[in-house]
This record gives sequence, C-alpha cells and structure tokens, in this order.
Amino acid sequence: MARWLLRRLGQILPTLLILSFGIFALQQLMPGDPALILAGEDRGDPQVLAQIRAELMLDRPLLEQYFHWLGRVLVGDFGFSWRIREPVSALILSKLPVTAQLASMSFLIALVIGIPAGVLSAVWKDKPADWGINAVALFGISTPNFWLGIMMIMFFSVHLGWLPPSGYVPLWEDPVQSLATTIMPAFVLGTGVASVLMRHTRAAMLTALSQDYVRTARAKGLMERVVVARHALRNALIPVVTLGTIEFGRLLAGAVLTEQIFSIPGFGKLVVDAVFNRDYPVVQGVVLVTALIFVTLSLIADILAMLVNPRLRAA
Repeated sequence: MARWLLRRLGQILPTLLILSFGIFALQQLMPGDPALILAGEDRGDPQVLAQIRAELMLDRPLLEQYFHWLGRVLVGDFGFSWRIREPVSALILSKLPVTAQLASMSFLIALVIGIPAGVLSAVWKDKPADWGINAVALFGISTPNFWLGIMMIMFFSVHLGWLPPSGYVPLWEDPVQSLATTIMPAFVLGTGVASVLMRHTRAAMLTALSQDYVRTARAKGLMERVVVARHALRNALIPVVTLGTIEFGRLLAGAVLTEQIFSIPGFGKLVVDAVFNRDYPVVQGVVLVTALIFVTLSLIADILAMLVNPRLRAA
C-alpha cells in the first residue's frame, strides 16, 4: 500500500508540471492584448503600453515568463491580479469556501436522489418504475443547467416569491439566508450529477444482482431487502465511489454558467471575469488549483476503492 501510494504521488508531480505549462501556454492563444485592457484611456500611448508590458514581463520570451511564474508558484506565490492588484492566493481563498459550500450541497442532493433511484431501478428492472426513473435520469442529463436555473428563478422567485433570485450570503453570517441563496443553484447542479450517479448505480447493481453470491444469499432464505442492501449494494458501490469522488471534484472546479446565472461569487465566476479581463495570473492560479483538486480527489478515489474492495489491496 505504501509503495503504491508513493508511486501514485510520483505520477502526480509530473502531471501537475505538464498541466502548469499547458495552462500557461494556452493563454497565449487568447485573442487580445492584456496591456491594451489595462491601459484604459491611455491605450493609444505607445510608451504606456511598453511600460505595462515590461512591468508584467509580457515583452519577455514565453519560457522565461513560464519559469519565472513557476518558481513563484512553487513557494506558494501565485502573483497579483493585474486587474484589481490583489494577491491571487487571497482571491482563491476567498472564493473557495463559497464553491465548497455549493459543491457540498449539490453533491448531497445528488447522493440522496441518485443512489436510491439507481438501486430501485435495478431492483425493478424492465418494469414501469424502471422506465420512469430512466426517463427522469435522461431528462436530468439532457437538460442544460442554465435553462433549468432560469426556470427555477421564474417559478420559485418571480412567481411564488419563496427564494431570492440571485446573490450569496456566507454561511457563517446567516445560515438560513445562506441556505435560501444556494438551494436553487445546488439543486440545478445536483440533479445533473444525480442522473449520472443513478445510471452508474443501476448498471453496477444489475451486475451485482446477477452474481453467484447474491443467488446463494437468496437460496439461504434471506429477505430481499437484506440481499439488496448487504450483499449487492455494498459491492455495487465500489465503482460509484470512484465516480462520485470525480464528480465532486468537478463541482468544486466551479460551475461557470450556474454561478453566473445566480450571481454566486465562486470559482466559476472568478475565472470567467478573469478571462474577459485578460487577467492571466488569476486564470493560471484558479485552473492550477482546480487541477490540484482533481488529481487529489482522484488519488482519494483510488484509496477508497482499495479500502472498500479487498481484492484491489491484494493485487
């Protein structure tokens, strides 16, 4: 186990290094000149543009810019935002709790809906309930988040007046109002993940229910709910654990459209504003932190799979 963990950590470091260069290089393909945006009314003055490019090292070769940025990142310094002159690390730390709260609520909704629906669909295979659950899951996967978000705002905020249409209140300031401002975007994100979890849970349960150990449990006279819960579900959850961890990472990465629709000041809104303003340090910092979250959660998913499945530990 320890050797396997060290080998995985050794794979993560080169992956992050390659990703960091890809993040840095791909930004150079973005149209527009950051110096022109930052110059404002003085964009027509060549001296001002040259001074901005020199200050931000935009006049240096790409590799020199990259290694200068990488050296600062390795000591935890993501630089300053070109637009608002604040440390990128401070911006990330201020947005991360918002995205973490939204992602956690969304994932909880997905678990509560997706896994029970997948189990019931597998147990009632080829019955009307199975068809109905699959139809709802297909609708959840196919429905764009921005459309569902707009419909929920129109119904619950405009028509019924139950919930605020947008905005965000931190959890530590007012828990009730914070829940009110995040429940709709969390539901929008959670239903999409729930549909994915449902379909994978159903497929894993169908495989588990056809195994010999399940037939043996039934032959012993165990109640069907005991067979499903103790024998089939425990083994079916192994691939679902891996998928769920990755989906949680995707939620933490920030849902760009959903956060824009509901004006949630999380990772998604931060990176969109940074892209429009050509604020390269912010884009680089957010994307690199997101990549780090993904690879860390992928490692956690593998560890959980090994803990749940003794055969993987033996291998």
